[in-house]
Amino acid sequence: MNWAEMVVVIVLIVTIGKVLSGRSGRRSRESLERMGRGNDAGDTAENLRLNAEVARLNERIRVLERLATDPARRLAEEIDSLKDK
Repeated sequence: MNWAEMVVVIVLIVTIGKVLSGRSGRRSRESLERMGRGNDAGDTAENLRLNAEVARLNERIRVLERLATDPARRLAEEIDSLKDK
């Protein structure tokens, strides 16, 4: 294979790659647009559920941050107080 044939093959590969990536990009934009359109009542219920889950996870993160940053003595006292209950 001489250098001219190699250049043609490289240009062909790059062109095919760009065509395929353009198609997949268009498909992903179309699916994102479809996801944007939907049932308002269902979307609202889903949003409420997701907001509740985010709030629950944020509370868990606060507890874990407190456990990670509090001194060991204070943590031990809190654990002992929970054992007494």
